[in-house]
Amino acid sequence: MLLSLISVSESEELLNMADNGSSQVISNLEYDLLTVLQNKSEALQAYDKYIQDAQSIGSQPCVELFQKLQQADSQQAQEIRQHLQEVMQNGKM
Repeated sequence: MLLSLISVSESEELLNMADNGSSQVISNLEYDLLTVLQNKSEALQAYDKYIQDAQSIGSQPCVELFQKLQQADSQQAQEIRQHLQEVMQNGKM
């Protein structure tokens, strides 16, 4: 169920390029959106482990909660990605 939006290594590379102090490669807004997207991507990966943990002890309510949170984060990550693409193409929304 994990949706790969951007790999952690790709986002870290872009963040490092933006943070290296030389010429500004991406805008502050692009950086902010990319950072939020990276955090969502990492959370989506973590939910798989949390779901497994809840399943291993037979806690269906927790399984359902983690799945619900994972789905919400996935939808939010898609929205963030769309905003990021728009900002990268046009400089703003």
